[in-house]
Amino acid sequence: MRLLLQVLAICALAFAAPSPRANYVVHERRAAEPVAWTKTRRLEAHKILPLRVGIRQENTHELEEILTSISHPESPTYGQHWSPEKVVEYFSPSQATISTVKRWLIDTGFHPDRIRVSPSKSWIDIAMTASEAESLLDTEYHVYTHPSGHEQIGCESYSLPDHVREHVELIKPTVHFVHRVPDDPALSLKRSTNKLGAPSSYNGPKTNGAQVADALSLATCDKFITPECLRALYSIEYEPIVPHLNSYGIVEFTPQAYLASDLDLFFTNFSKSQIGTRPALVSIDGGIVQTQNQSFDFNGESNLDLEYAMALTNPTPVTLLQTGDLVQGAGFDNWLDAVDKSFCTFQGGDVPNQDGIYPDPAPGGFNESESCGIIKPPNVVSISYGQDESSATVAYATRQCIEYGKLGLMGSTVLYSSGDYGVAGYGGVCLDNNGQPVDGGKKFSPDFPATCPFVTAVGATQINPNSTVNDPESACEQVIYSGGGFSNIFPMPSYQKDAVKSYLKNYPPPYTAEQYNNSGTVRAYPDLSANGANYVVALEGGFSLVFGTSASAPVVGSIITLINDARLAIGKRPLGFINHVIYSPWFSWAFNDITSGGNQGCGTPGFSSTKGWDPVTGVGTPNTKFLLAEFLLLP
Repeated sequence: MRLLLQVLAICALAFAAPSPRANYVVHERRAAEPVAWTKTRRLEAHKILPLRVGIRQENTHELEEILTSISHPESPTYGQHWSPEKVVEYFSPSQATISTVKRWLIDTGFHPDRIRVSPSKSWIDIAMTASEAESLLDTEYHVYTHPSGHEQIGCESYSLPDHVREHVELIKPTVHFVHRVPDDPALSLKRSTNKLGAPSSYNGPKTNGAQVADALSLATCDKFITPECLRALYSIEYEPIVPHLNSYGIVEFTPQAYLASDLDLFFTNFSKSQIGTRPALVSIDGGIVQTQNQSFDFNGESNLDLEYAMALTNPTPVTLLQTGDLVQGAGFDNWLDAVDKSFCTFQGGDVPNQDGIYPDPAPGGFNESESCGIIKPPNVVSISYGQDESSATVAYATRQCIEYGKLGLMGSTVLYSSGDYGVAGYGGVCLDNNGQPVDGGKKFSPDFPATCPFVTAVGATQINPNSTVNDPESACEQVIYSGGGFSNIFPMPSYQKDAVKSYLKNYPPPYTAEQYNNSGTVRAYPDLSANGANYVVALEGGFSLVFGTSASAPVVGSIITLINDARLAIGKRPLGFINHVIYSPWFSWAFNDITSGGNQGCGTPGFSSTKGWDPVTGVGTPNTKFLLAEFLLLP
């Protein structure tokens, strides 16, 4: 009997022993539940997942301070940008971090030969079955089906051992909900047709279908914006001196593409010397200027961006960063790959649920190596695309935001449009109390990457009806509303603390924490604005009126490009990250303060434009002549 009791006691201890998953802690949860998708089945155990572990980088907590040291106008090291090599070396993960993650994988049963560490040490790649991934991450992968028949996979959350969590930023594919089921284990996961970059009725510029008058002049700028109107509005008088030393990049996502005949039609009417001129094409991951699909949705964005960027900066060459093939398309990380080799798949940031993964063996796909570091970062990059911040996890948004900060360190100005739905998300959709996008939601939905503190977010203004280019503009309230508000992810950067504090004190919004993040401690946007209404755009052999912050961003980019030319002409460096400067009190006189108009959404009037910075138009619109004078005084 005594022996039996001893055996039972040993068994009891064995059953009471901690589970291998007892020390696991949830690392990420899905940011937003998929709308219109139904969970239909558990993912088959044999399906292959190209798992990527994002290793926590060193010194990222110092990024804002370092960026401040080279971009604040009073800093003694202003303009002393870092080399790409220095950036990689400074932020690479520690060997202890890499060893911890590798040891976890090996101890879990993965042979070292299966584990691949990127040259920049920031990612580990290890392909595994769904069954292995579920065991490793203490999760379940499911297949979701859309009424259209498309299928995607995802897990609602995943966990890591407590001692590993501090060394991992994120793991993909997991909680971001944008992938398809791989039919063949040899194929990478493909994104669904719901691409971040793909044109649609909600994430491109807008048109009201109005006819464009035959005779256009400065007298008609309240109805029809042309390059001449913008030059008058923003005192754009400078003509490039050293265009061959300068660079201006415009990012487009295939299948969005310009039509050459439309460029020439536009130039014939507004910039005759450029007839026959084309942007310098940089094909990223098979990006092509496709012509088989022609409509406003397929050509409106690219035509708008290039027609105005090229006309305003003539004769500066404009580089078209055409991103993604026709099969997969692309996401934000893909264009980052092209300008920063350390950010590429296995060397940086691509994730199969957000970005195109290359080589693409699908029929018609770009079946070549991904485009890693194929071009030096342009001095200015303008991107007229975005996504709801609520659709990104904190880890994903933070990791990508850090890369924009690194581009700033290397001397690039990165501009993102702030969105076209005021305080609402795409399509006017707002959030519920849990931060989920729902029809009828009341909580404001900020835009990403515009909320990243290391980009410059550009809002939209308008010339009021029956006003002239000499009258004050207002916030855009025609067809679109300038995106603006307060992030739910990013803390407030130092450069805007005084401006935002002043706004919240002197013009407190009439909303509670149930409607927006009113803590006063988070990133606010936009940073500045430019006209976003009534642009005359050549499209499909005619002219259309186009509206959107999609127009504002390339206009601001053009102005920064002209200022860079003036600095380069006297032996100085390009501006790089400009946010410290534009919030500086010494530069306030160089902006046209916008004090009327709002950005309604979510069943509210939104925020209001006020004296000084506001979450509708930022610090205002640029006066190029004044900005040029100030920027030329900087080192």
